[in-house]
Amino acid sequence: MREYYVDLHVHVGRSSDGRIVKVGTSHKLTFANIAYEARYRKGINIIGMVDCVSPWIIRDIEEMLKKGQLEELPEGGMNYRDDLVLLLGSEIETREESGCHAHSLVFFPWLSQVREFSNIMDRHMANLPENSMISRLSGQQLFDIVDSLGGFYMPAHVFTPYKSFYGNCTNSLRNIFDKQSFGKIPAVELGLSADTQMAGLLSELDEKAFTSNSDAHSLIKMGREYNVMRLKALNFEEVFKALKGEDGRGVAANYGLDPKLGKYHRTFCLKCKGITQQPPPVLKCPNNPNHRVVVGVRDRIEAIRDRVQSSDDANIDPGRTVHPPYHYQVPLNFLPGVGPRTIDRLINEFGTEMNILHKVKPEELYKVVSQPIADMIIKGRQGELNIVHGGGGVYGKVLD
Repeated sequence: MREYYVDLHVHVGRSSDGRIVKVGTSHKLTFANIAYEARYRKGINIIGMVDCVSPWIIRDIEEMLKKGQLEELPEGGMNYRDDLVLLLGSEIETREESGCHAHSLVFFPWLSQVREFSNIMDRHMANLPENSMISRLSGQQLFDIVDSLGGFYMPAHVFTPYKSFYGNCTNSLRNIFDKQSFGKIPAVELGLSADTQMAGLLSELDEKAFTSNSDAHSLIKMGREYNVMRLKALNFEEVFKALKGEDGRGVAANYGLDPKLGKYHRTFCLKCKGITQQPPPVLKCPNNPNHRVVVGVRDRIEAIRDRVQSSDDANIDPGRTVHPPYHYQVPLNFLPGVGPRTIDRLINEFGTEMNILHKVKPEELYKVVSQPIADMIIKGRQGELNIVHGGGGVYGKVLD
């Protein structure tokens, strides 16, 4: 059993011939480029590719298989150059009867199931090749399809406003899914504006694994959040077991942004253009209750929580925590003064971003970058950076 780095939410924004699959993503975000970046620059071991429902991406995967660039594993997943496995999946938007929208991540072991899923979803999506997300299904209906094909289903960025179940659909996932389906959902994705402590305020999540993933829309944002999983090997079956906590597999740790850096951490008034500084929950503009606001993740959780203290608060009882530790990390591109050239210099010297963020000794960093930058990397490991809250779609900022 070993520990591996896992990021289960990376968008395949373009086909190999440049056609747009996911709007708002980098033109460099092709299947092949993602695999190379994860293997050689980021140092991630398992990537969840979440636009594989598109026929254009299926074609790209088939082409890479023919060329011997990918190998489909018997236990599921695509092996890429031995130390990286790609899980084939999609992020799908569903709509409930109330009119609210939510995103979910779905994954399948083999390409044959992805093809079948794509054929089914073609009946429930307006223009599947160019629109690999928006469906006419409910969350329950999507779950039923995925479950029937042998895949697994995970609510995405589950607290985020606009497009998530807790963010704008419901106070409880049990209102969306029937009892049997809810029991089969192995995990939820926390999103960039939440962490384990915050999610632990909802008791119905005690039996669900928490995942922290990048939701990357560009190569540089891959791995800005990720999971450390305890696995016997790199494949789909092992990841599914880890999410369910079976046979000694499991999520050993979550690494993610300090939620204050997330785009939707606190409530934001669209009229005043300000992020609230008042204690949560703030559900209306403090200046004028008639102003439209984007309710922050922290504020939303405080409003719907059903316990006073998180089940994962180690300060209450170290033996009572339900989930593994959540470690704050600040990606290199979030640090002031760290641009592409500095990142390239660090990677050329130390191998991968994972290594730089967590393992390289301070004295080694000082030899490659200035002392202020090296100090920020070390402070980021220790959660000591000075951060301004994000909100309303604007990321928080690192001051020093």
